[in-house]
Amino acid sequence: MDTPLPDALAAEAHTVDAVLIGGGIMSATLGTLLQELEPEWDIRILERLDKLSQESSGPWNNAGTGHAALCELNYTPQLPDGSVDISKAVQVNEQFQISRQLWAHLVETGRIPDPQAFIHATPHMSFVWGADNVEYLRTRHAALADHPLFSGMEFSEDPEVIRGWAPLLLEGRDLSGEPIAATYSPAGTDVDFGRLTELLTDSLVAGGATLQLGSEVQELWRTKRGTWYVAGRRAGTGEQFALEARFVFVGAGGYALRLLQRSGIKEIRGFGGFPVSGEFLRTTEPSLVARHQAKVYGKAAVGAPPMSVPHLDTRVVDGNVSLMFGPYAGWSPRFLKFGSFADLFSSIRWHNIVPMLRAGLANLGLTLYLIQQLIARPKTKFKDLQDFFPGAEPKHWEKITAGQRVQVIRPNGVLQFGTEVIASSDGTIAGLLGASPGASTAAPIMLQVLERCFPQRWADWQPALSRVVPTHGLELGEDPQAARASLARTAEILGLALPAEPETAPAARERETVDA
Repeated sequence: MDTPLPDALAAEAHTVDAVLIGGGIMSATLGTLLQELEPEWDIRILERLDKLSQESSGPWNNAGTGHAALCELNYTPQLPDGSVDISKAVQVNEQFQISRQLWAHLVETGRIPDPQAFIHATPHMSFVWGADNVEYLRTRHAALADHPLFSGMEFSEDPEVIRGWAPLLLEGRDLSGEPIAATYSPAGTDVDFGRLTELLTDSLVAGGATLQLGSEVQELWRTKRGTWYVAGRRAGTGEQFALEARFVFVGAGGYALRLLQRSGIKEIRGFGGFPVSGEFLRTTEPSLVARHQAKVYGKAAVGAPPMSVPHLDTRVVDGNVSLMFGPYAGWSPRFLKFGSFADLFSSIRWHNIVPMLRAGLANLGLTLYLIQQLIARPKTKFKDLQDFFPGAEPKHWEKITAGQRVQVIRPNGVLQFGTEVIASSDGTIAGLLGASPGASTAAPIMLQVLERCFPQRWADWQPALSRVVPTHGLELGEDPQAARASLARTAEILGLALPAEPETAPAARERETVDA
């Protein structure tokens, strides 16, 4: 907004180079990149809660998959002719490799002392049943198997092979009926994005940045100098604060929409948000945890949003291993887990009413799905887990509430499942809307923010960026040698599994024939 800041606050406003709003993985990643590129900059991180990563970045608010599209079937849709489109899967994997390279650089330079504090090698699997789904998975595997970023992925219809990969999937399953199939990639990961956020922020503060917890940003004013006043109140005391920033990033999760609207930039006009909540089932039963060491994804129900793809996951949080199944979709008008019931309604503006109505009419199937999830009985929901793990018993599982997601509604009325960078034309303010695979692709998304907001510095930053992300500017999918080298390097530094060398085509066909 162009309304001037009250004189009393303006006089006290401390000028900084960058204000990062939100204490999650996005702000932590952007701050880290900025500090690598401009170590002398004064960076301020503002978080409304009294701890970091309590919303979407929290380890129990997401699946921590480290999305590389190794197992997520929603990234490889089947086309009308029966073929499988792998373009989105390749894009997501390329993006995740950039994140891995950033993390590896931070470990090499000592900014992250121990990678095992946040990332662990965890095989990624896809698992389906029914003849049509088995054929789809076979086609998907054939399309991915020769790609350098998916090297070593195995396919099998043999129950005993699948049992060796993930015993719980076969425990109690009737194998006399419909066929089953699975793919297995040992190169997958489990990532605690909450702990990673803390590690990155600790490093930022050690490098001179300032972390300000319990500080809720309520207003953004553009100054005549082209800078921004960032104003709000401190939790508990209600004391007002203000900063003057040359650059502002709004990484406040569901509240990013509201804050960007308050900034008054024209680029946010027409955008809306649709909140979706979720739940998981979790177990720490030792006899179960010991027999399932993988992340296993299935196919989403008809009408379900991509973020509701069912999966049975190994999770490592604070050194403790557990299993998590879900998500079960729900709905709440809140835009944050610790938000207000008025969030959805307060986001409505004259310029986004029509897009929001269009999105609602175009996604009646999603609305019906959410209603079905909301009214489903606990016994019905538990049956979804038993489709994956037939031997599951309710006594071993507890329900936990997942993070709140706000899906992007674009000005054309399209409900977008993904992320959207919004930046002002002068590059002085930017924000991020949307959800999955956000955290896993934080590094490339934040590089996009830097390129859009600092075009005048972009060329000068290239040497430093090449040190941080060695393959920056390359498409690994087009360079098998560079892809293998990058995977091997980051796997060694981060303590991850190295993907197997791809099989020759005849050997792969022979394996599939034997399995069939």
